[in-house]
Amino acid sequence: MHVTPLGDKIVVKRIEAEDQTAGGIVLPDSAKEKQAEGRVLSIGDGRMLKSGRRVEPQVIEGDRILFSSYAGTDIKIDGEELLILSESDVLAIVS
Repeated sequence: MHVTPLGDKIVVKRIEAEDQTAGGIVLPDSAKEKQAEGRVLSIGDGRMLKSGRRVEPQVIEGDRILFSSYAGTDIKIDGEELLILSESDVLAIVS
């Protein structure tokens, strides 16, 4: 199934947190933090201005991004955990 977001929304798949610390300690799932980093899977058409003109999104599919920790809405599609958030919640594109 393909999810197509509307407006300035984007669909992101979080990048998994590391299973070990730098010192080699294995972390249980309960100790892992939710990553605020992910990969853009799909994007909407862009934000609509009051004039009726659309602003193109700055991110593109495949971009690796950093976003606010508590941004967006978690969803589950076909057993895969995804996040839908506004483009304004994106802090940076990682290259």
